[in-house]
Amino acid sequence: MLKGLYIACTGMVNEQRRVDALSNNLANASTTGYKKEGTTSEAFSDVLALKIKDTSEPLTARRLGIMNMGVKLGETYTDYDQGPFHETGNTFNMALSGKGFFAIEFTNKAGETSVKYTRDGTFKLNVNGELVNNNGDFVLDTNGNHIVLDPTQDFTVDRLGNITQGEAVNPLAQVNVVDFADYDFLEKYGETYYQPVDGAQFVPADAQIYSGYLETSNVQTVHEMVELISYQRAYESNQKIIQAYDDSLGIAVEQLGRVSG
Repeated sequence: MLKGLYIACTGMVNEQRRVDALSNNLANASTTGYKKEGTTSEAFSDVLALKIKDTSEPLTARRLGIMNMGVKLGETYTDYDQGPFHETGNTFNMALSGKGFFAIEFTNKAGETSVKYTRDGTFKLNVNGELVNNNGDFVLDTNGNHIVLDPTQDFTVDRLGNITQGEAVNPLAQVNVVDFADYDFLEKYGETYYQPVDGAQFVPADAQIYSGYLETSNVQTVHEMVELISYQRAYESNQKIIQAYDDSLGIAVEQLGRVSG
């Protein structure tokens, strides 16, 4: 068995996964509230180093295990670092400074309603005076209700998300901002929505709301382009290895078979 073929193949698959994630990042470089993605993998040297330092098994019983044919493919992860702010001057636009998410009431095509979470604060009023995002999904307050405003009056939003209109002293509503103890229990739903999975724990959000601003994507285009070139070169290197093995096999089949005949 030609192990080099399998090793080069896993290298190509790994680089393809990297390029796919990176391409998605570049496609969403201008998407408000988007968080870039990356991939993980383990090389043989990393796995071997961990195995050598593993003292959980007695020396007399330690086994090296099966041989890994190349790169061990890992997971796709999300980088939740905050993106830069862009001033819009539109009071309906809101950005979160710190850790947290806006709570949005989402309705799918089947009419089923659930709560999703996002960093995209591109909001507006619908015809009923309800605060919604660009998809028409409702922004929720701290009581889980829709936020209804008077479209004929200006409104203000303080750092805690309290909304006041006109000369009223008491806030009409407070924008609901939540956070999670561990982001590993979040999964992406679309490009900017997130939903919790089993094991997710809600914690108080340490975030402030800035009205008139939007949080842009945390994708650094120049860095992503440099990485793209690196991944493409690595892919081509593995491709050349497979081509070299193919040429060697061709020689073995055609010339060596002819000599033995």
